[in-house]
Amino acid sequence: MFFKRIILLLFIFLAFSLRAEAIKIGLSNNSKSVKIAASVSAEIYDSLHNKLLYEIRPMKAYEFKSNGNELSVVVNRENIKLGTNQITIKTKEAGFLCSKKAWYRGDFIIINWDDKLTLINEVGLEDYLKGVVPAEMPSRWNSEALKAQAIAARSYAVATSIAGKHASKGFDLVDTTSDQAYGGASAEKASTTKAVDDTKGIVLIQNKKVLPTYYHASSGGQTKVWESGRSFLQSVPSFDEGTKKNGHGVGMSQHGANNLAEKGYNAYQILNYFYKDFQFAKLSDKWDL
Repeated sequence: MFFKRIILLLFIFLAFSLRAEAIKIGLSNNSKSVKIAASVSAEIYDSLHNKLLYEIRPMKAYEFKSNGNELSVVVNRENIKLGTNQITIKTKEAGFLCSKKAWYRGDFIIINWDDKLTLINEVGLEDYLKGVVPAEMPSRWNSEALKAQAIAARSYAVATSIAGKHASKGFDLVDTTSDQAYGGASAEKASTTKAVDDTKGIVLIQNKKVLPTYYHASSGGQTKVWESGRSFLQSVPSFDEGTKKNGHGVGMSQHGANNLAEKGYNAYQILNYFYKDFQFAKLSDKWDL
C-alpha cells in the first residue's frame, strides 16, 4: 500500500528582476501569411518604435503578408505597406484576438523573418495557463489533479522561458505538446481556471531555480528518467495501470495524478510523489502582467 506522506509546505518568494514582460507563445512559424481578427476595435503598432500604424475593425478578418523586408496588410483587396518588419496588435478595450480558429487573450506580434512570418501571442503567465490546463488535462477531472497540473505547467513554462529554448525565434514556448498544448481563451473552462487561480504563482524550485517539470499522459505503470543532471526526476510507480502508455514517461503521469487525487491526495502531495528534492515557491507578480 502506498504511504501517503504528510507534507509541510514551505513557500519561498522569488523575485525575478530580470524578467518583467508577459510570456510569448509561438502560434505559427515560417508562414506565408497570417490571418487575424479582433472581438473589439484593435490597433496595429510598429513594435520597434511603438508607432500607431493602422486601426482594425471588430469581427473582420485581416490578412498579413510579407512585402520584401516589411509587412503589409490586405484591406479590401488593397495591399497596404506597414513600413516595418515587426508589428504588435492590441485591442483598444477588453477583448480577444483571433487566429488559427481560436480566440486569445493578450496581444499578437507578427514578425517577418526572411520573407516568412511568425505569429506570437504575448500574454500574462496566469492567463496563458488558463488556456494550457484544459488543453493538457480533462476539465472534468479531480480538482486536486487540475491544481497539480497548473503548478507543473507553470513551472515548465517559466523554466523554459528563462532557458531561452526558442529565443532565437522571438518567443518562449510553442503551443503544441513539443512544449505544452495551449488553446487560448477558446479552451478555457471554469474548473481549470479555478485551478490556475487557486495556485497562482506557485512553482517548483531547486537551488533557487525554477524546475522544468516534465509531465506526460500515462506511463503504463512506472515513470522513468531520461535526462542526466535532473535530480528532481525519479522513477516511481505511476498509478496509471490499465491506461495505455502515452507520452515520454518522465515526471508526473497525468492519469496517475488524477487517480491519486481520487484516493484523497492533494495537489502538493501529488507533486511530491512524482518529483523529489525540490521546494514550492511563489513567483513575483512581475510574471503576471
